[in-house]
This record gives sequence, structure tokens and C-alpha cells, in this order.
Amino acid sequence: MPGTNLTRAEAEARAAVVTTDGYDIELDLTTSETTFRSTSTVRFSATPGESTFIDLIAPSVLSITLNGQPLDPAAHFVDSRISLPGLAAQNELTVVADCAYMNTGEGLHRFVDPEDGEVYLYSQFEVADTRRVFAVFEQPDLKASFTFTVTAPAHWHVLSNSPSTKEAADGTIEIAGTSRDVARWSFSPTTRIPCYVTAIVAGPYHEVQGSVESRKGTLSANVYCRKALAEFLDADVILDDTQKGFSFYEEKFQMDYPFEKYDQIFVPEFNAGAMENAGCVTFLEDYVFRSKTAQARVERRTITVLHELAHMWFGDLVTMRWWNDLWLNESFAEFMSTLCAAEATRYSDAWVTFNSLEKSWAYRQDQLPSTHPIMAEIRDLEDVEVNFDGITYAKGASVLRQLVAYVGQDEFFAGVQEYFRKHHHSNAVLTDLLVELEAASGRDLSAWSDVWLQKAGVTTLRPVIEEDSNGEIAAFSVLQEVPAEWPTQRPHRVGIGAYDVVSDDAGEATLKRTAYVEVDVDGPRTEIPALVGIRRPALILVNDGDLAYAKVRLDDVSLATAVKHVGAFTDAMPRSMVLSAAWDMTRDGEMPARRFADLVLGCIATEDQSTVVLTLLRQLDTALSLYVAPSASEEATRSAAATLWSLALGAEAGSDNQLQFVRAFASLATDDVQLDTLQALIDGKATLEGLPLDADLTWDLLTALAAGGRVGELAIELQLSNDATASGQRRAATARAAVATPEAKQATWDALVNAAEGEDMPNALQFAATAGFSTVHDTTLLEPFVDQYFAMLRRIYSDKTNEMATNLIEGLYPVELAGRVPDLQDKAFAWIEANADAHDALKRLVREGSDGVRRALVNQAADAAYEG
Repeated sequence: MPGTNLTRAEAEARAAVVTTDGYDIELDLTTSETTFRSTSTVRFSATPGESTFIDLIAPSVLSITLNGQPLDPAAHFVDSRISLPGLAAQNELTVVADCAYMNTGEGLHRFVDPEDGEVYLYSQFEVADTRRVFAVFEQPDLKASFTFTVTAPAHWHVLSNSPSTKEAADGTIEIAGTSRDVARWSFSPTTRIPCYVTAIVAGPYHEVQGSVESRKGTLSANVYCRKALAEFLDADVILDDTQKGFSFYEEKFQMDYPFEKYDQIFVPEFNAGAMENAGCVTFLEDYVFRSKTAQARVERRTITVLHELAHMWFGDLVTMRWWNDLWLNESFAEFMSTLCAAEATRYSDAWVTFNSLEKSWAYRQDQLPSTHPIMAEIRDLEDVEVNFDGITYAKGASVLRQLVAYVGQDEFFAGVQEYFRKHHHSNAVLTDLLVELEAASGRDLSAWSDVWLQKAGVTTLRPVIEEDSNGEIAAFSVLQEVPAEWPTQRPHRVGIGAYDVVSDDAGEATLKRTAYVEVDVDGPRTEIPALVGIRRPALILVNDGDLAYAKVRLDDVSLATAVKHVGAFTDAMPRSMVLSAAWDMTRDGEMPARRFADLVLGCIATEDQSTVVLTLLRQLDTALSLYVAPSASEEATRSAAATLWSLALGAEAGSDNQLQFVRAFASLATDDVQLDTLQALIDGKATLEGLPLDADLTWDLLTALAAGGRVGELAIELQLSNDATASGQRRAATARAAVATPEAKQATWDALVNAAEGEDMPNALQFAATAGFSTVHDTTLLEPFVDQYFAMLRRIYSDKTNEMATNLIEGLYPVELAGRVPDLQDKAFAWIEANADAHDALKRLVREGSDGVRRALVNQAADAAYEG
């Protein structure tokens, strides 16, 4: 039995038999609270006499009719497939089924708003959940035209990929105790698109009507969110970002926006940041900011808006043939969104953000035992589910940036333009793109593709500097160190900057660049004669400007300068590069975790890039909780928290840094004085000018108090009564899971892992509770669950959907116990050995968790020798 999996070989065999034409999909969303009626009529050609199958996941199939002949559902619907025997040259298939609403963020997700009882629906089909809503050939190369008709409550908005007309329909439906009329929406046919970017969004969403100017005229561009969030929806900002993206992409691609409208909907309980449904993009509703938020989140939303818009061309217009070319979608969208943000929006430092956030994600992923080439080998759907990672997104985008520098930006876009002209509305593979880039640039990209796209691993660039007796550089070279598992030497175009400490007009020390060269680094050692003969600068930065994808190292003199003066950089990019290098050195055990903490706490007060602050605080938390020697961890954390509180007190009132410092302080607060401070803030006995105690900050403080053993269920229920919203329910789930008692941890574990059938948490509450479970100061609270964790893995992976299982397996891995449970690694190794027959995707998740423990142990040993 295939279960819900599909192999690449099966997809290729089906595509050799079938060519899809169009789908007529009728959905009745008024039939019950658990299922909806789905009627799919599929027109397709086939090799006469051949047999194949169509995909569907549904509780029941009522009828199957192939070319006018009924097929017995009991015989032909098995597992997740409907068998189709004896095909004709031209075929018409009609399937009537009752499909299930989901609460996992997959298929057609159903959410009931706790504030008013209203129902909100949205679809999420990538990778292979279209089949949860209608019968479909679920693979990206069988593109087709889709025509939707939807019956739903008349007071709803119903959205899909195309414009619609609405008319009254017979019947009523009861919602939240009120009888509602019913209506019918008929949508115009789409162009040929892959099934996974079709969409249905339905519910009483708040609508802001808008428009964008395209090269082909004015297009409808409405923005939606739940009614409860209407007052916080800054649709004008979102539409401004969208318009900038339209103008930028249409000019760069020389291809009109390919669809008839562009709706953007912020939906509840969404698993990802957003999804590029053609003309009907869905977003995580946390991007509607109900509380004061860090500017890093606002910038991230802009990047996400631009990322999804880029997908209208990369992915929706031209689609990968199979999921091994997923990077053609995601890397390009990631690269283009950052380029557009830097060149066309207020976020001119977007590449600094990219370096700090995205590249650190890529480097982290690329050093796991599960790393893979950008162009990954995808054997089946379970493989691709775990490949939405830092390689596919951030490494791919980093490599594309280097490719643009290599071939030239004008030549790059000339190749992309031709790629769109040749492959629009169809499918493409990597070779199709490289052919056009080679033709436009005149460069042979075969060797480049081999080492960058088809080989895994990240290299390290390390400067080697020799001085003469006069303090001048006598020799300068760059070593390229490669991991033993992936020993690939790659060519890099890098800048090397020399910086000295000088005084500005006010007498303040600044780091000023005094020399710069741009060179090609290739092979194990590259000599850099251009820097020979200059006086040894205070700091030398390899990859200045961040063109290359490689970890970099600071020599001892430069590291000492960085620790003392990193805040003295006047330019954000080299400052971010130095901090990123320090973090990489820390993760690799070359810089003690407490020295990294000192570096962060010494410079963060003057950092003016919100995303850099956010990233540094996350890295600080990781360093303190995982990388500091266990014997020093409690004191290091207490000291860091005290410093963060001092920084919060000294920060500008109402500033971004003030907010971020307070939140970081709350997450690290451990001793009685610090917990008393949190309690005083919640009680209103202590205040910070410019910092409102809004709903989300209150939950942050309350969760910290729960983890510190100061509050329990009563305080959480009281706060939930003050914030009886969907957001409040999620925050309460995190706070309950953080309560520092064995009973609370066991109750959370049972709710997450041992729930009775039909009582599983919805996805958003599961994610929230998983995060809270691991929020501990006393790690002994987690020790009883180590054996339970390894015992539940196969059951969870089998019983839950991929999204839900992956969240639990990753989120509950007991990495916090590294260095505290001596046989933790042995248990992981034993599980892997005993479960050799488990799917590789599951074993990958366990190996990644085990590697996190390995890295923590290496760093704890390095930190134990640190004397401060």
C-alpha cells in the first residue's frame, strides 16, 4: 500500500501516460461541520488502453464515473488513490466525495473564531494536499486549467485564483446559533497552473479593497484578515510593498504579471509564513500586528510579500517538473525578494538582514549530517516534505547572488527573461535555465553548476597573515577548508577589507576601512599579493560585502579588535559580517560561548539593525542554554539577564531595542530579583517609558514567570479571560506548557503525544505548546521524557500528518539535556540502529536532533576552558 506517499518513478510513469486538460471543481461548504461535498470533473488525454490512478484523500467516495461508466468506489478507491483502468485517448472522470476539513493547516483548514463563533476556511496544498479537497493528478508537471464553483454562507467572502460572480442559492446554514442564507460563487477558469497553487479561501473575512498598477493595466488587489484583527490591518503598507514589487518584477522579467487579480489574505493557524497560490496568496496572520512588534518582523513581512509575489513568475508561471528542482522556486523567490527590498523599498539594508538571518540559517542547515545539494535528489513526497529548509531557500539564494556577480546582473536578467518567454505556462528543469544564462552571459556554467548546485557542504575561508618586523604584512593568503564529508573546493569572488580604529570628529573610536581588494579565491590556498606591504590593520575581514557563500574566520588580532570595537563600525554590513563570523566560530567550538556572550552584550546596545538585534539575541540564548559549560550556565545566564535589563533601562524610550531587550531579559530571568522585576512589570508597579504593556508583551512576561516557577494555571486563566482571542489561546498554551512542575510537563506531553483519537490539538496550539514544553530553567523537568521521546517516534510519524509529526519530532527533541544526561547520544544511536527500516525522512529528523546534541557537547567542552 502506498499510504499517502508518491514516488518520483510513479509520477514519471503517470506523466508518460496522461496529459491533463482541465478540472471543474464544485465544493459545497454547507454540508456539515466536519466534511464538505466535493465533485471533481477531470478532462485528460491518455495513451489508449493504459491504466493509471488519480489521487484523493477522503473519508468517503460516493461515486466514480469514467467516460460515462460507473466504477465501484469500494473496488477502485484504495488508500489515497482511485484506479483508472482502460483509458481512452480522451477521457472525462467525475468523482463525488465527502472530504474532511482539517485542523492541521493542510488541505482545507477549518477554524472557529473563539470570539464570535464564526468559521474561517483556507486551503494549503503544497506539497501534496490538493487531494484532500478534490480528485487530482497530484504532481507539478501535470498542469491544467481549474474552474471552481463554491456553495457557502452568503455573508462570507469566497476567494480563489480567478475573479468570480456570486448568486443566491437554495437553503440555509446555521453558524454560531444564527441561520444564514447560502450563495454560490462561480470562478472563471485559470490559466494552466500546477494543482498545488490552486486555492479556496472562505469566511467572513474583513476586506480592504485595493488595486495595483501592472503593465497590463489596473488590477484588483484586495487585502483580507479575520474580523477580529481588522483594526490592526495596515493594508496601505502591504499594498505599497506590493506595488513596488509589481513594478520591479515586471521591469526585471519583461513579462506581465500572469494572472487576473492579486488577493492577499492573512489567515488563522497557518503553518508557514505564506503560500504562493496564484493570484490568491495566503499569509500567517501573525503578520497583522496586534501589539508593538520589533521592526525586524515588519521588515520580514515586506520580504515575505515580495517573496510570494516573485513566485507568480517563478513557480506559478514556470513550474518545476519534479520536486528536486524546488530550489528553482524558493531560491529565486528568496533572492528576488531581497534584491527588490534593497533596491525598491525603504529596506535598503536588506542584504544586511539577509546575511544576519538567512545566511546563518543556511550555514546551520549545511553543516547537519542531512545536508544535501541545492538541487536535491527527491525520491518521493516524504523526501520533499523535509527539504523546505535552509539549503533550498537561503543557500540557494546566496549562491544565486554570487552567480549574478559572476555573470553580471544585466546578463542574468536577460537570461531569465528568455527563460520566461520559452517556458511560460509549462514546466522546466535546471538545464533550461542554465542554457539561457549561458547564452546571455557567454559563460560556460557547467562547472559552476556542478560545484554549487549539485554538491553539498559549506567551506570555510581563513586568512593567514604574516607580519615583518616593521608591522607590515609580509604575506597574506586565504585558506579554503572543506568538510571531510563534502570535500568540494569552490571558486569564490570575495572582497577583503582592512579596518583601523580611528577617531571621528567627536573623538569617538570608529572602525574605518583603509584598504579593500576584490579577488577570486579558489583551491586550498590563494595568495593575495595586493595586501602585501601595507601596515597590519586592526581588523581584516574576508568576504567584506558578503558576496560569497562561505563561513569566514577572524584571525586572533581581528577577533580581539572585534570583541572590543565591533560597535564602532559605521557601516552595517561589515559589522554584521564580523558578528556572523564570531557566531560561526562559536558554533564550531573555536570561540568560547561565554566570550561570544560578552561580545554580544558589549555591542548590542548601539546596534541599529532590528533584524541583527533579533538574530544576536537568539544566538545569545542558544549560546547560554546549550553551549556554555553546564557548571557555568546558571551564572552566565543570570549575568546576561542582568545586563539585558540594564540595557533596557538605558535604551531610548519606545525604541525597537528597548522592546527587544525586555523580551530577551524575560526569557533569561532566573533569580528571585529578576523574577520580581517581571512580576512588578505585570502588576504595574514598575514601568518603562514608551513601552506599553500590551497583550503580547504581557504573555511574554507571564510565560517567563511560569518557567521561573512563579505562576501557574490560575494566573494563566486570568490573563486568558482578559485576552479571550485566538492569539490569547495560543499564548496560553505556551504558558501552560512552560509551568515549572512535573505535573504540568506531563500534562503537556500527554496532550501533545498521547491524545486519544480525535482529540489532537489543532496545529497552532500544538506548535505553541511544543515551544512552551521546552521552555525550562530546571532541565531535570525534561529528563523523564527522554525514553518516552524515542518510544513515540514511529507512532507519531505514522499517525499524524507530515506537518504535525515534524513539528513534534523536531520540537520535542531533548537537545536541552546535552551535557546533562550522559547517555543521551547513546539512546539516539540505539534508536537509529534499531529502526533501520524507518523512512529516511524520519531518520533524518532524529539524526539532525542528535547532531544538535553533538555540537552542544563540543561547545560545552570548549567553553569549560574559558576563564573570561
